[in-house]
Amino acid sequence: MSRAIRFHQVGGPEVLRFEEVSVGAPGPGEVRVRHTAVGVNFVDIYHRTGLYPLKLPSGIGGEAAGRVEAVGPEVRSVSPGDRVVYLSVAPGSYAEERVLPADRLVKLPGGIADELAAAAFLKGLTVQSLVRRAYRVRPGDVVLWHAAAGGVGLLAVQWLKAIGATVIGTVGTDEKAALARAHGCDHVVVYTREDFVARVREITKGEGVPVVYDSVGKATFDGSLDCLRPLGTMVTFGNASGPVPPLAPAVLTQKGSLFLTRPSVGHYVAARADLERAAAELFDLLETGRLKVRVGGRWPLAEAGAAQAALAARQTTGSLLLQP
Repeated sequence: MSRAIRFHQVGGPEVLRFEEVSVGAPGPGEVRVRHTAVGVNFVDIYHRTGLYPLKLPSGIGGEAAGRVEAVGPEVRSVSPGDRVVYLSVAPGSYAEERVLPADRLVKLPGGIADELAAAAFLKGLTVQSLVRRAYRVRPGDVVLWHAAAGGVGLLAVQWLKAIGATVIGTVGTDEKAALARAHGCDHVVVYTREDFVARVREITKGEGVPVVYDSVGKATFDGSLDCLRPLGTMVTFGNASGPVPPLAPAVLTQKGSLFLTRPSVGHYVAARADLERAAAELFDLLETGRLKVRVGGRWPLAEAGAAQAALAARQTTGSLLLQP
């Protein structure tokens, strides 16, 4: 028997249980992976609380790194012993081992450690889908990124600087402001005491920015629209402060014929070719040192609830990991 985190009802961190589970042998096109490092992400909290409903009881977690233990019939892409990382549509990475489709696995280059991969994969693919495809950032663009000191934010700031953009980042504390600056953020706004809309207008000399990336949600959405220049793009991709209320489309016209998108990384890497292309770009930035990953906390797998509680309370920076 193996062990995994599962939950039988939605609620707070206390609903997460560390249970024995039967993993079984991989079937056709499947692989069994033993995890060495598991990533913790905000979407996991959305699943646990029921904001993004799952059929219960359910596993939880969408990314992990580890080693292939066994392969099923028809699998040619990986072999037992290979080091791999994955982003899975089906939750279940908070586990010692699991079976999943082979086409979701990506082999790890020798220069990328398992822990680094688990800390960067989902967040890195998220950033890639946001800055290369949801809105393709170009050199010279001035970009507003909310929660610039978070796990996704710190990677995004570095990725945007590698592209050649100017980055305005919002954070909640002076400590997080220092962290964002250290990772390349050009202008940092402490939104708990500064009006971020006024600051963006000041920095851009009244013009506004071509794109806003907002994972905070309800608390920042309206202000984010006011930061955009005409024909600008609002990319909303999270709900840390709560879901965004319904919006009348005419508001987008009134504020400058704006574009609004609500991307999910799963759709951007659903095709195998897109997954491989995004992973290759991420691995290149990691191996060349243009992208550095900060691990802000580690917890034993059994203490997944504590990790999620710290993340939800905004007590963390960088990426969080569980250790099986």
